[in-house]
Amino acid sequence: MPTRLAGLVIKEAIQFLRDRVMLILVLWLYTIEVVICTLALSFEVREMPLATVDLDRTPASRALVESFLVTDAFASAGRAASAAEASEWLQAGRARAALVVPQGFQRALARGGTPAVQILLDGTNSNVAAQARGYALQIVGRFRSSTAAGAGSGRGARPVVRIWYNPDQTYTSFMVLSMVALAALMVGVICPAASIVRERETGTIEQLRVTPVRTGELLLAKTLPTLVMGLLSVFPSLLIAWWFGVPLRGSLLLFLGLTAVFLVSAVAIGVLIAAISRTLQQALLLSFFGLFPMMFLSGTVAPVESMPEVLQTLSLASPLRHYLDITLGIFLKGAGLEALWPHALILVATGVPLFGLAIWIFGREAR
Repeated sequence: MPTRLAGLVIKEAIQFLRDRVMLILVLWLYTIEVVICTLALSFEVREMPLATVDLDRTPASRALVESFLVTDAFASAGRAASAAEASEWLQAGRARAALVVPQGFQRALARGGTPAVQILLDGTNSNVAAQARGYALQIVGRFRSSTAAGAGSGRGARPVVRIWYNPDQTYTSFMVLSMVALAALMVGVICPAASIVRERETGTIEQLRVTPVRTGELLLAKTLPTLVMGLLSVFPSLLIAWWFGVPLRGSLLLFLGLTAVFLVSAVAIGVLIAAISRTLQQALLLSFFGLFPMMFLSGTVAPVESMPEVLQTLSLASPLRHYLDITLGIFLKGAGLEALWPHALILVATGVPLFGLAIWIFGREAR
């Protein structure tokens, strides 16, 4: 058995290395696509065009406008003459938000009042509008607190907030790590599925079945090159994470070990897809049919806690969710195996039965 398996592994490794398209695809997923998605898929609100309407034209109103423009959330789209003109800018897309400071703003502040300011938001993208609303409320709240403190009425409790693991509250770290995890899933699923089905289409797999090679040995030889290539491709991703300033607070060896466990689970899904597919087109369609639900249920697009309870329960079956928790825990929290072993156990419990089911399906076809 060791000799047969070694021969098959060498054969599959040579075929894998000769397939330049597959090699380029793997490197693309782990490098260029990670960079593109990180730069393009940020859900942070930055440099939102803000139209300002200052009807008071006093030092207080100018200070409020300036407090909006000094942040990274808003950028000046120009000064509109009236609220109606600001509305036209919103409709034309010239601005995504508008700040209207009414007349008598400074006079009301001097009397100790709380004058209202109007904030208009383009709600076509509800996520962006919600974040912009939160930023606007924070800015106005800070301005009101500083004004009250300057007037001598700023007494009371002062909250001190500490944010752990990501103190800068940037979305970059999460996006880089989630794209690396997604690349590992896509490589682990698509590569073995495409390789096995391509052998079936060319008839090579039927020739192997008449040899003393067992089904388990054949599938193991098909998956080992993908596993090795997936682990080696992690290192360019680590350089990209370092380039984006993502810290590695945990153990690199633990990350590589648990990545191997995750790849085994992903490869098992790919092998199972190959077992029930007859053509390469079917294999690719089934792969994407499974990849998208796993991606949506993993927490990469939306927090799992915000999903309905049924989907939260279904998300526990997604290997990507557990691997994402592992990756975030090792990189950002410095977590060790004592905290991550439940996720690793679930990955093993997912991969081994799927791999066994694929072997059983292939064994039935060989009879």
